[in-house]
Amino acid sequence: MYTELKREAYEANVALPRHGLINLTFGNASAVDRARGVFAIKPSGVDYVALKPEDMVIVDFEGKRVEGTLNPSSDTPTHRRLLMAFPEIGGVVHTHSSHATAFAQAGRAIPIFGTTHADYFNGAIPVTRKMTEEEIATAYEWETGNVIVERIGTLDPLDFPGVLVNRHAPFTWGKTVAKAVEVAVAVECIAQMALMSLQLEPRLPEIEPELLAKHFKRKHGPGAYYGQAETKA
Repeated sequence: MYTELKREAYEANVALPRHGLINLTFGNASAVDRARGVFAIKPSGVDYVALKPEDMVIVDFEGKRVEGTLNPSSDTPTHRRLLMAFPEIGGVVHTHSSHATAFAQAGRAIPIFGTTHADYFNGAIPVTRKMTEEEIATAYEWETGNVIVERIGTLDPLDFPGVLVNRHAPFTWGKTVAKAVEVAVAVECIAQMALMSLQLEPRLPEIEPELLAKHFKRKHGPGAYYGQAETKA
């Protein structure tokens, strides 16, 4: 019944280890079908090598399993919270990629030093506040989503398509789950380059505002001109 949605989620999940973003079974990706009010997500603890499209679990926005025999990812409530909060996105990715996770564990945003970063984010990659004892002790995964939504606040989630969860790791999103995977790759690349830049120049200032605006706006928004124009069949 949800064959295409499961395939989309499967392709996103298996792309994560292929891009070097996953160790063991850490991480997951989800793809949403808003017309039907459901999303597909990786099953909990299943090795990526053994993963099959039919293993994807279909969950509705109430958090109920609609289709699938396996338990959905333990991070499903976080995905559900983000998909509900940001109606313009089509998928969510969570990884524990090493360099981005290092910034998250340190509770530090990733400063925007160069144009690679500016191609994806309209500023520093945000980091959430630390979660409270109560948030951790109660509905932990749902509250993880809440602190992400809180941190994005009034920012456009497509201008800032990812967040570092303090002491945890990155979550990214996009108009499609494939785009969310691309952003996850970019975030890890950006984090590694930021660390290297800080080693070379610990007092390095952030990118000039006009250069940030140029690179971000040439790929995003009504004036974007990077890439090829979409053609209709």
